[in-house]
Amino acid sequence: MTEGKSRPQTPDDPIAGVKHVILVMSGKGGVGKSTTATNLAMALHRRGHPTGLLDADIYGPSIPTMLGVTGRPVSSDGKTIDPLERFGIKLMSIGFLLEDPKSAVIWRGPMLHGALQQFLKDVAWGDLDYLVLDLPPGTGDVALSLAQRTSVTGAVIVTTPQSVATDDVYKSVSMCVKVDVPVLGVVENMSWFVDSAGVKHELFGKGGGQAVADFAKAPLLAQIPIDQSIREWGDKGTPVVQAQPEGPVAAAFMELADRLVEAVEARVEELGGDAGPVIDRSGGTGGKRRLPVTK
Repeated sequence: MTEGKSRPQTPDDPIAGVKHVILVMSGKGGVGKSTTATNLAMALHRRGHPTGLLDADIYGPSIPTMLGVTGRPVSSDGKTIDPLERFGIKLMSIGFLLEDPKSAVIWRGPMLHGALQQFLKDVAWGDLDYLVLDLPPGTGDVALSLAQRTSVTGAVIVTTPQSVATDDVYKSVSMCVKVDVPVLGVVENMSWFVDSAGVKHELFGKGGGQAVADFAKAPLLAQIPIDQSIREWGDKGTPVVQAQPEGPVAAAFMELADRLVEAVEARVEELGGDAGPVIDRSGGTGGKRRLPVTK
């Protein structure tokens, strides 16, 4: 990574020790967004980057299952929450705070926003190269709140090849444009399946990821195949990148991490390596909902 350079920050940034904040998002559920976020974080860590993973899907947290973590966060100083840790990655999820993992979180918008703010401001993330945020499906309150409350380096958009997915994913790209979140690239998940005879099958069609990337004017960072090991290791609480680091699926996620780092470096160079323009993310006053650029 470009030495010493990080995302633009305001003086009151809630996670000033974090160089880069990466949103992993999609326009719909079922495309493997949480699997991608988990294995991306693991791959970044294996490349030597101090990394954190924040489960921002308040209503459907899955990071505790995918990383096999069931503990409860504590506070060492009585002021901030210590994130849990697994395989060297710092972790926070609403799932760590639930008495019953099968219970539903029934919150309205203000409570959800408050929890997200606490996960950013009141968690002792420390100094990280990357904080990966696993967002919920769609383009609702969570993504908008995060875009307004902290400076993010950019978003990684996850899709599958078929039109029923890409039609919704386009909306996530459009939302990023509207709230000034750069799209760093696109991940096409479930791109193909290779059977026991070595024959490649594109079960969900092809070209969807590239179409989204073209629409976003961003690179297609990776194509992740359908592989049973991803599901099996995820259910066991060990990301496939950690469980089978030399395997072909892990190699695809490692390539994703490498290409993301390249995209981040390009983004930093584009900003000139300094704070650049500061975005007023308050949403405006007097009914004027906007994100004006200030000096």
